Amino acid sequence: MTRILIALLIALTTVAVADEIPTRYPAADRVVAMGDWHGDLDAARRALRLAGAIDEHDHWIGGTLVVVQTGDQLDRGDQEQEILDLLTRLEGEAAAAGGAIHALLGNHELMNVAWDFRYVTDGGWVDFADAGIVYDPADSALATLPAEHRARAAAFRPGGTYAVQMANRNVAVIIGRNLFIHGGLLPAHLEYGIDKINTETRAWLRGEIPEPDIYKGKSDPVWSRHYNDAPDADDCAILDQVLDELSCERIFTGHTVQDDGATAYCDQHAWAIDTGASAHYGGTVQVVEITADGVRVLW
Repeated sequence: MTRILIALLIALTTVAVADEIPTRYPAADRVVAMGDWHGDLDAARRALRLAGAIDEHDHWIGGTLVVVQTGDQLDRGDQEQEILDLLTRLEGEAAAAGGAIHALLGNHELMNVAWDFRYVTDGGWVDFADAGIVYDPADSALATLPAEHRARAAAFRPGGTYAVQMANRNVAVIIGRNLFIHGGLLPAHLEYGIDKINTETRAWLRGEIPEPDIYKGKSDPVWSRHYNDAPDADDCAILDQVLDELSCERIFTGHTVQDDGATAYCDQHAWAIDTGASAHYGGTVQVVEITADGVRVLW
């Protein structure tokens, strides 16, 4: 009985800590945002070094720098596990130095949690098969999958090792007057509630609730392309409404590769920062720096 009570206390403490992750943070002197990496560890390292975040040994040297990676660390490349583990380690190193890394959840992270593996590479299956992921070989759900796919599926299913690791992350984050998200926020998402989106998504990844209703529509926050796929006047008007309601000045999104590098739309209130950094998309690494002087592209 005592051991059961202790286990319950640990579980409750874990939930409470995870749910204390805020959506909104105060302005920082220097924020550097970067887009999709898609399983390319070299692209991740190049982006973080370009930002001044890590040294040649992949350790934090950014001091009070705040880094935002807007999701899609997974799929299309073979080095996903190393990227996730690097980010987790750097989150601790950055916090100890007074800085921060906000690695957001993109559609590809949530696809893997939902067992949508259509963009997994052959190396992506092998990577997790070699990771020592423990699972029950008699699990009826895993038994429906090819044997070489089961370790990855076990790792990313709600409550799995890497799903829980990612449950320390947000879908959307606001730093000062800047909004960061993988796809985009629409007025309907604000009605649902950004804090609710973040909290429910983390609870889903921990295996505590089913997939949140917010992901059952066509333009959910990690799939929307309203502000990063050549937005028109109507899209920009919607963005104005969203930013006004959130008291924000700009939105930064990934999700849609920009052929000409990081691109500003809607009178520079929408920044699309998926530059195709991964080898799959050509390897163009750029990051955007946000300071009191404005926004500039580094490359």
